[in-house]
Amino acid sequence: MNSVLALIIQLINLYQLVLLIYIVATWLINFNIINTSNRFVYSFVGALYRLCEPVLAYFRKFLPNLGNIDISPIIVYLGLWFLKNLLIEYWPRY
Repeated sequence: MNSVLALIIQLINLYQLVLLIYIVATWLINFNIINTSNRFVYSFVGALYRLCEPVLAYFRKFLPNLGNIDISPIIVYLGLWFLKNLLIEYWPRY
């Protein structure tokens, strides 16, 4: 059962990494540092969008509107961190 725990933790770590890359990429696009007219950048950011946006949109429904500040990535990242620690602490050991 410990190998299942290790797999789940690695998947959570991978999604946290993808989420961080998505956050940085959206910042770089918003500040016009990278250009989405480049085909590779467009496809890369599109893939990140398809991976992250469904989860972020779900949490945005429950969060208050703070104007231009979007705190949903922070909430999702902290939720994944909490879930990972909860699994490590309460996973049955044999």
